[in-house]
This record gives sequence, structure tokens and C-alpha cells, in this order.
Amino acid sequence: MWRGRAGALPAAIGALCRALSPGSRPAPETFRLAKFDRPEASLQIWRLLYSLLKHIHDGGWTEPNTIGTQIRFVKSVLWYHGYGRPEFYQLPSDGSQGSRELLLAFSWLLNRISLLERLLTVNRVKIGDEASVCTCEDNNSNSWKNRTKIALKPCLKREVDVRYLQWLTGRLRFQWRSLHVDHEEQCKLLHKLLQLLESETSRLQAFLEWKRLEPVYWHWMETVLDTLDKDANTFKSEDVCKEKNTLPNTNLCCHSASNIIGEIDKLTKDLVTLRDGLHELVTCKKSAWYEKVKSRERTLPDETEFCAAVRTITEAVKLKLSDLKYHCAHKKNGMHGLYRLVFKDKHSAGKTGFLSSVSKEPITNVVNATEVISELKMEEATLKRELKQLQEECRHKLDEIAEGLVGVICIPPMKR
Repeated sequence: MWRGRAGALPAAIGALCRALSPGSRPAPETFRLAKFDRPEASLQIWRLLYSLLKHIHDGGWTEPNTIGTQIRFVKSVLWYHGYGRPEFYQLPSDGSQGSRELLLAFSWLLNRISLLERLLTVNRVKIGDEASVCTCEDNNSNSWKNRTKIALKPCLKREVDVRYLQWLTGRLRFQWRSLHVDHEEQCKLLHKLLQLLESETSRLQAFLEWKRLEPVYWHWMETVLDTLDKDANTFKSEDVCKEKNTLPNTNLCCHSASNIIGEIDKLTKDLVTLRDGLHELVTCKKSAWYEKVKSRERTLPDETEFCAAVRTITEAVKLKLSDLKYHCAHKKNGMHGLYRLVFKDKHSAGKTGFLSSVSKEPITNVVNATEVISELKMEEATLKRELKQLQEECRHKLDEIAEGLVGVICIPPMKR
């Protein structure tokens, strides 16, 4: 049974490599070298982990200048996801060793965070099925229709203008050119979209093949763990020289742990300092806001003045509203010039009056005298109300001025 799985192992690893992003696909031989902890496979797996995690967390891959920056990024992301194998974090920052540990970390990501599924989601081709919708009325299109109607009205009454036909011909040529350019751009985008869809289809097919052969890969990873245990037992059974060499490793582990604890303490102090600074800033903002509110309260008038101002404004609004209602109810065309005044209704005058016997043509420049009189009376009442309001305002202003004068007596003028 293992021989059959061993025969399917290259197909499983090949499907796994094809399901990854095109810019970060390793060679299938890299996994075999990593099983035996070969150093030439370390840099390739470090770059693989960096590119995959960068795609997931930052949405892109911008390769830094040094491999050390990539390694620190990968270690921090795996620490964030909860990978707790200490041998991984003790790997050197130059990427010269640890290909087997990196293979274990890569396999852990496959199982823990569903790495391939998240990569397919991030790299999904946007096919343009999302569009912004606006149902607002377009004033420009309406105005263009109105201009077109206005331009067509003279053509219906007289012969077609040659300049108007030239204008229509030029506009039609412009529309054809724009349509041609849009069609070419659409063809280019469609070709690009088809290429992207073909690439995504190949990745999806590789992913389906990987899901079918995934148990073979995990069974192979069990052999990788067995090899790791054998090497660990070999290291433990060595002589005293090996035991002496373990002391620097212990010191290195303690040194790295102390470095991590020191960084955590430094971050804690920075967070405390930032919290204190934010607290002081909020306190200053609150005090400034309270002072501003208090100064604004001092400038506000008292309750009696405010109520008087509200009553004055309410009366003014009622007055304007009544005038507006009257004008809306009796809205007519503006009259200007000489008009003939009649004292009867225009309909009755057209039936029984002498005007219909003189001429059967419609009478123009004729208005009803009673309507004119009623409108003039309404206008007079409006002007009187406005005059009274202005007089009241002047009286209040004179009273305020008189209160500020000491020892002065104001005598109103005598009524005539």
C-alpha cells in the first residue's frame, strides 16, 4: 500500500506546487531535500513562506533588500498564529539551515489556517460583476433633450439648415470614433481577463487534484517526523562532546528568550507611555471644550429676551406665511401697462354686453374692477402691517438708547 502512495507522492507534491501563487511556486524537489534537512533548500522555503504570508496579510509581495527581514516577518506571523515549536524560532537569520523545520512550519500552516483556500480567495479574479448604481436624474441629459427639441423646432417650420446637418454629421463621427475606441479597450480587457481566468482555472484544477491526493502528503509528513525523531535520538546518544556542545544551545535559547522578554517589556512601556499621553490629550480637549461651552453660555441671552425674540420671529413668520398663501392662492400673470376696467364678469359681458355685438373677437387688456380693488386693499393691509412692525422696532430701539442716557428726558412729538 505504501508503494502505491509513494508512486502518488510526486503527483500530490506537484499539485500542491501548482495550486500556489505563480510567483512563489517552488520546485517539487525542494520538498524532498527539506525532508533530509538539506541546507540548499532553506532559502527557497523561507522565500516561499514569506511570499505566501505576505499575500494573505498584506495583499501583495514587495521583496525587501535582505533575507533577514523576510525571516523576521515569517517568524512574527507564525508567532501570531500560535506556532509554538521553539526549534523554528532558533533558526539563524541568514537562512542557511533548518529546511526540515521550515517544511514542518509550512505543513502546519496548510492544516491550521487553510493556507490554499485563503490564497485562492485572495487571488480570485475580479470579473467586474460589481458596479455602482445611481438612480438620480441627470439634469444634463434633460437639458440636452430640451436643446435638441429647440433646435428641431425651426426645422419643422422651414427648410432644413445645412449647418445643422453638418453639426449632426460631426457629432455622429465623434460617437463612432468613441465607440470604436471603447470596443478596442473592451477587447484588450477581455483578452487579459481570459488569461487571468485560465491561470485561475489551472490553480483550481491543481487544488482539486491536491484535495484528492492530500492524504498521501500527510502520510509522507509522518515519515518526515519519524526521520526527525531518529535524528534526535542519534544526537542524544552521542558522547560527552555532544553534551558540552548543548550548553551553548541552551544559552542561545535562554538568550533568545531573554531578548523576547526584553522586547515585550519595551513594548509594554511604550504602550503605557502612549496611554498616558492619550489620557492627557483627552483631558486637555475636555477642559478646552468645557471652557468653550461656558463662554458660549455667557453670550446667550436670558430666558425673557429669548422668549421675546421667539415671539417676534413667530409673528414675522406668520405674516410672511399669510402673504405667501394669499399670493399662491391668487397667483395670476403680471399686469403692466394700460388695461380697461369693467364692472361685470367677463363671461356674462361676453354673452349680454354690447362688446360682443360690436366685435366677436376676444377682448384683450380688460380686467375686472372689483378684483383690482380687492387686490389693492390686500396690498394696502400688507403695507400697513409692515409699517406697524417697523414702527415697533424703531420704538424698541429708541427705548434701548434712552435707557443708556442718564439725566435726559425724551419727549415724543405732538400728534397732529
